[in-house]
Amino acid sequence: MIESSPAQGNNLDPWYNSYASRTAGLAASEVRALFAVASRPEVVSLAGGMPYVSALPQELVTGAMDKVMADQGPVALQYGSGQGVPALREQILEVMALEGIRGSADDVVVTTGSQHALELFSKLFIDPGDVVIAEGPSYVTAMVIFNSYQADVDHVPMDEHGLIPGALREHIARLKAAGRRIKFLYTIPTFHNPAGVTLTWERRLEILEICKSEGILVLEDNPYGLLYFGDRPPAAMRSIEEEGVVYLGTFSKTLAPGFRLGWALAPHAIREKLILANEAAVLSPSSFTQLVVSEYLSQADWRGQIDTFRGVYRERKETMLSALQEHLPELSWTNPNGGFYVWLTLPETLDSKAMLPRAVKELVAYTPGTAFYADGNGRHNIRLSFCYPTPEQIKVGIRRLANVIGGELDLLETFAGTGELSSIRMPRGAFPPSDLR
Repeated sequence: MIESSPAQGNNLDPWYNSYASRTAGLAASEVRALFAVASRPEVVSLAGGMPYVSALPQELVTGAMDKVMADQGPVALQYGSGQGVPALREQILEVMALEGIRGSADDVVVTTGSQHALELFSKLFIDPGDVVIAEGPSYVTAMVIFNSYQADVDHVPMDEHGLIPGALREHIARLKAAGRRIKFLYTIPTFHNPAGVTLTWERRLEILEICKSEGILVLEDNPYGLLYFGDRPPAAMRSIEEEGVVYLGTFSKTLAPGFRLGWALAPHAIREKLILANEAAVLSPSSFTQLVVSEYLSQADWRGQIDTFRGVYRERKETMLSALQEHLPELSWTNPNGGFYVWLTLPETLDSKAMLPRAVKELVAYTPGTAFYADGNGRHNIRLSFCYPTPEQIKVGIRRLANVIGGELDLLETFAGTGELSSIRMPRGAFPPSDLR
């Protein structure tokens, strides 16, 4: 029988003092904590970034599965290469070519979702006390990973055109003057999560030049790049610079997240270490999953299916913006040209995290902006996801959210003397500017 004592742990976990120090960064994200609540059928969830997989014809997937098992069953059920199936890696080159990327299948490493690639990359590069530069705001689970490896995240501000190059220069200079070691720039330049904005072509060139001159590696995370609603976005940063950029891709948004299949395209030396890290973590990504996706890419009109997804998400985004304009015209928000998210800015008197319990009580869920900052910022922001709920659910959800915001402002006016509701004040420097409504 194992006995515990105060020296061994605490009342909840007798092994508390045995964990490695890096586990202090393994805190549950606010997005993850929302899933249990948002899964209740009566709650309209505008929180999680779940793709609308019902738009994928089931027979395309079951047909690929049946063919794989009939033709390659023993191979599909066996261990595979730590780098991934060669045929799939060749097909991944075709997918990336749509964003201007040229490369070799030898430099592609297949992973268990791009999240896994992000974790492997962080494991290879981050030592405790290192600095990772990222947009402010940034992808919530990336920061969980960086924190788990005991890195400090330094947020560089954005505007409606993406990461601000001048601010990046200032942050790099400040960090270097303080003797800090910058390991890499983590960026989601296309249809950013959570902000929804896209880095312009001119800024991509400038940011790559800054990082090259400063000797900073760029980690380009691109889950949404093919889900554009109008004009194509600028080509990927990896299409411009090969040696200084590691590119992460995934099938989670253009096929289905349940396959858990992503990849990294990396310079040769980094690729070798990613393969070793992949083998150390999982031996090999799922052979079955890889062969099914490869069969799908070989036989199905996958480009046409991506067009279908674009149409679904375009309609839902337009529904959300129309509902925001109807119910919350005083506020400001981004107008994404692709992806899954709208970034809403609240009045300066409101706190999105503190307001969340009231929202859940009113049967609407969102993700507070604080989830996307490592430094506690984002209290005046909300990420709204339009990818999963139906257009009708989006209308209901925004109406409920407007009621919550109105109720909070009423309380503040009554008990704190915040002034007339007709003169809502926006926080100074709020992102985005009001002309993006």
